[in-house]
Amino acid sequence: MSARDEPASPPLPTAPGVLQAFGLILLYFLLQVVAGVLMGFTVGVIEKIRHPQLALADVRKYAMNVLQQPDGNAMLVVIAVPLIAMLLFWLVHRKWPLLWARATPPGFGFHGHSTPRWYVAALLVGVTMPLLGALITQLLAHGHEVTQNVQELSQHASSYLRLPLAIVAITVGPMIEELMFRGVLLSALMRHMSTKMSITVCSVMFGAVHLGGLDFQWYALPNLMLLAIALCWLRLKSESLWPAVVAHGVYNLFALVALFSTASGAS
Repeated sequence: MSARDEPASPPLPTAPGVLQAFGLILLYFLLQVVAGVLMGFTVGVIEKIRHPQLALADVRKYAMNVLQQPDGNAMLVVIAVPLIAMLLFWLVHRKWPLLWARATPPGFGFHGHSTPRWYVAALLVGVTMPLLGALITQLLAHGHEVTQNVQELSQHASSYLRLPLAIVAITVGPMIEELMFRGVLLSALMRHMSTKMSITVCSVMFGAVHLGGLDFQWYALPNLMLLAIALCWLRLKSESLWPAVVAHGVYNLFALVALFSTASGAS
């Protein structure tokens, strides 16, 4: 067969750019803000229908009060986060279909072909990182209490909301965050940087975007970065995103179990 008759090799899939990856992460958080606004508007409309005599200022005050309550916030997370995740999954799959299940970067690794030992490693990471991270954070905090918005939400939400909140925290949350950080962002960074530098930037970004939920307590940053480094390691070594998702979910599960135990003991 001549070179002219040889079949052309398939084109390489277009990898995401760094700005596209940052934009996707920004979109994730902006959609949560939009969801909060829509929920507040819906609550206000319902309250106005129930009490037509109320002034708009009172309706607005009531809606804001509902959103600030733990149950209102928990309901927002339970409803909005899965919907936002489905939207972003669809968007990423449509934008980069050839990268979705590709094992190595620039692929996102959304396939289940990794060997069982990597899931064992994921379980170990998920179990040990909360303990190690808590120790590091407490040493840096010098006795200051480290609280997270999701912790306050979990502790004060009604018991009937804790189970759906926990399900979202250990399944949907890890899946969408791993797709964004260890999938799209890490792949984008590795186009322009070394693997070590890409992991560093990805880990710093992961920690930075979560600081808002920690009231910008900087001493929680090393814990988050260490977790992110472990998740990047799982993603690259296993050539699949699922071990990182499992480790992230187990990490969240252990944190929630501790919180719910504390809340039950205090009640």
